[in-house]
Amino acid sequence: MKKSSVFENVEPGHPVEMNLLIKRYMEDKNENKVNLSIGVYRTEEGKSYVLPFVKQVEKEIVNDPNLNYDYQPILGTDSFFNIATQLLLGEDSIHIRNKNAFGLQALSGTGGLRSGAEFLARIMGYTTFYYSDPSWENHPNIFNAAGFTNEKTYRYFDRKTFGLDFDGMIEDLQNAPEKAVIILQICGHNPCAVDPTKEQWMKIADVIEEKKLFPFFDAAYHGFGTGDLDEDVFPVRYFADRRIEFFCSQSFAKNFGIYNIRCGALTVFTNDPSKISAILSQMTLRIYFLYETPPACGPRIVSRILQNANLKKQWIDTLKIMTARITRMRQKFQDEMIRLKTPGKWDYITKHRGMFAFTGITPEQAEILVDKYHIYVLKCGRINICGITDENLSYVTKSIHEVVSMTASKVNDIVEHEKIIQY
Repeated sequence: MKKSSVFENVEPGHPVEMNLLIKRYMEDKNENKVNLSIGVYRTEEGKSYVLPFVKQVEKEIVNDPNLNYDYQPILGTDSFFNIATQLLLGEDSIHIRNKNAFGLQALSGTGGLRSGAEFLARIMGYTTFYYSDPSWENHPNIFNAAGFTNEKTYRYFDRKTFGLDFDGMIEDLQNAPEKAVIILQICGHNPCAVDPTKEQWMKIADVIEEKKLFPFFDAAYHGFGTGDLDEDVFPVRYFADRRIEFFCSQSFAKNFGIYNIRCGALTVFTNDPSKISAILSQMTLRIYFLYETPPACGPRIVSRILQNANLKKQWIDTLKIMTARITRMRQKFQDEMIRLKTPGKWDYITKHRGMFAFTGITPEQAEILVDKYHIYVLKCGRINICGITDENLSYVTKSIHEVVSMTASKVNDIVEHEKIIQY
């Protein structure tokens, strides 16, 4: 006799596209398979890059006879979040000296976003948040789960020019209600790789200040925008100089290559240092309720590297090498798509920055690329440029060309058929 279950009415949740693609890719036996989906830096061999000095530091930490596995403080260690805040605002930042800015450890960038969103919703009582159209698919999920009840988008990507719809963005921000939280990616925008210019950031700051909105920066790709760490954080430092209060979630997954260690930080900028203890006490409770205490491995690695002048230089130099490879592959990919005369617009690829390119590939085309050509791309058309190598470049570009050309010809046939009928 079958026994009843309290779970009998549980319906399956919607699938996570990235998770399905990774699973299919790992199970795929085709020798030509290429993974252009997940945002991970790849070497010329197509492998996830383990930074050599990161491995070296990790070994030193593990072999330290004084190493223990005690719980960390709920907000992490001072040595880590102090240096994370310095990386964001500058070692000689007046805002850090004046105690206008402080940080706390987070479970990578996602954890920083969730912890900050929890605070804004539960403690500040904020209800409305805006994210770019398009944006990282998890942004709305995180803020809704944290307690926000009003989800909005602001115009960002112009699908005709493949550039920034700046006028649309500004208009939408001007129409946002007071205290709305505005999620802003600092560089290497995910998924479309389009970033505002410095002048545009200044205008964005004007509107946010005038309309009394709350900016929440997402620094997931620090170092992969321009290759210059200071240039990439211009918007954050500019807002601080304007004394516009904000949160900023930092991820060290990409720029240190430590994806599965989940190392990040949340920086808070306030105009009232006297409220720091109150903010920290509430943040302590939010994190305690979520996961109690953070892991130690990632912060130990990051802190040791950033506190050692030689190791820090190696890290900065390596970031420049990594971004140079991305830039080179952008150029090669663009050149090949233009050479093949692939339908659509391709001359924008080298104008964009960061790991990603927004190709204009449709969900139908993405499905064909996965099923027939074993090239794994997201349905939104975003590809990870790092997944392209000199070895697979020809296969990737020819495959995309064939799929886009084939589906474009179908569209043309339908249009011509409709013209004949109307005639």
